[in-house]
Amino acid sequence: MKSVTIYTDGACSGNPGPGGWGAVLIYGEIEKEISGAMNNTTNNIMEITAVIEALKLLKVECDVKIYSDSAYVVNSFNQGWIYNWMKNNWRTSNKEPVKNKELWIELYNLTKKHKVEFIKVKGHSDNEYNNRCDYLATSAIKTL
Repeated sequence: MKSVTIYTDGACSGNPGPGGWGAVLIYGEIEKEISGAMNNTTNNIMEITAVIEALKLLKVECDVKIYSDSAYVVNSFNQGWIYNWMKNNWRTSNKEPVKNKELWIELYNLTKKHKVEFIKVKGHSDNEYNNRCDYLATSAIKTL
């Protein structure tokens, strides 16, 4: 199985407001950068979108390590929130509807195609790839 490393980040200018996302996919010596932007969005939507768009590029089943500075994204899988949401008909522990349900469903379905591990990184520190993703995300906002 191919091993792929993915770094992702999302950004918003205002929350909600114009937002961008960026990702770097690494397979061996090959690195691919992707990014995009939306006009009226939130930081969390951009964080989830970055992971979705990166996973959509994988053509075959892969062993994937996803590095994100978003506790929202990482903890949703690593702490089992998403599985509880699904079990509770997309309701939080407070019985509120889960925000961004459609994105979570899409992300969950993409993770089922691969062996995915989510790893939390510290944002805005010394991680070269996380900083690059932040640059891609914030630069994408400027294209709107």
